[in-house]
Amino acid sequence: MRPLSEQEIRAAFVNCTKGAAKRLTVPHDLDGQPWADLDYFGWRDPQAPDRAYLVTEVDGRALAVALRCPSPSSWTARRSMCRICLTTHSGGVSLMVAPKAGKAGQQGNSVGAYLCSDLACSLYVRGKRDAGVGGRIPESLTLEEKIERTTANLAAFLAKVTDRAG
Repeated sequence: MRPLSEQEIRAAFVNCTKGAAKRLTVPHDLDGQPWADLDYFGWRDPQAPDRAYLVTEVDGRALAVALRCPSPSSWTARRSMCRICLTTHSGGVSLMVAPKAGKAGQQGNSVGAYLCSDLACSLYVRGKRDAGVGGRIPESLTLEEKIERTTANLAAFLAKVTDRAG
């Protein structure tokens, strides 16, 4: 993924108002992110523990979505699997819910998926972050195939949020 600026990230949100995108907390350390190892950039809002955000590139353009999620204090130690990267965690997977883009979202429609609570799927897939015992199930797929599967799963989730067939 190419490095994105704060302005690009704020302008990329498809499921919240421009005012909400302007007010949300974007990490200050964008220059320090491992962009080359990311399929998407995701973060939890330190000012609002029940909110998270992710941004990726679709057809050469940044696309960002706002997510609602349980606060870290409500995480349970139950082992679950992330729907995007297929990493299992004990207490490290949360149901994240994105309001749908456009009129559907304004009417209260949303899409949910179980995602890594820290939104670090790309780093788990590449072995750059450890999910602990049993985190990555041994597979015969190459790293490139795992990355392709992760990006396809992310694209399918984003297609549901934006109402694009996928």
